[in-house]
Amino acid sequence: MGSPAEDFKKGIAFVVSECKRELGGVRANRPSPSLIEDIKVNYYGETMPLKHVGSITVSPPRELSVQLWDAGAVQLVAKAIEASSLGLTANIEGNVIRIFLPSLSAERRDELVKHVKKIAEQYRIQIRHHREAANKGIETQLGANEIGEDQKFRLRDEVQKITENANKDVESAVSAKVREIEE
Repeated sequence: MGSPAEDFKKGIAFVVSECKRELGGVRANRPSPSLIEDIKVNYYGETMPLKHVGSITVSPPRELSVQLWDAGAVQLVAKAIEASSLGLTANIEGNVIRIFLPSLSAERRDELVKHVKKIAEQYRIQIRHHREAANKGIETQLGANEIGEDQKFRLRDEVQKITENANKDVESAVSAKVREIEE
């Protein structure tokens, strides 16, 4: 097992990447494959993400196309897209499903911005929990005489710097997503 600070750094990197991935799935005014790539499709008894059954492309200005590799999956994928919480309509053309994204209303943009901020707050809470766990690990090491008082303060400073950087990363991801939504 690594030091609490090293474990913390790895945990925080994962939390930040998951936050960015989840924010990528929030609809903005411009189409993005990340919007639909993780929609779960029941494909011959197995549940898998949409990106594993076809390729997703963007057709400007507001259209996504899904080229399916198996013609038998077209109806399954269309049903999964329409059943998702995104409120999308799938138009089938052979092995291709086209999804037109209408412009966002001002009201819907406000809802999405609130949703994005709510997601970010959930990840900030996770970051705080990781920080608390790391600090407890440092205290445990101090109590077991594995580290000295000076090293405890150095490790706690390192944990705090990592926390601040992670929060900045989350905030910049949120700002970018909000700008994208308001385009």
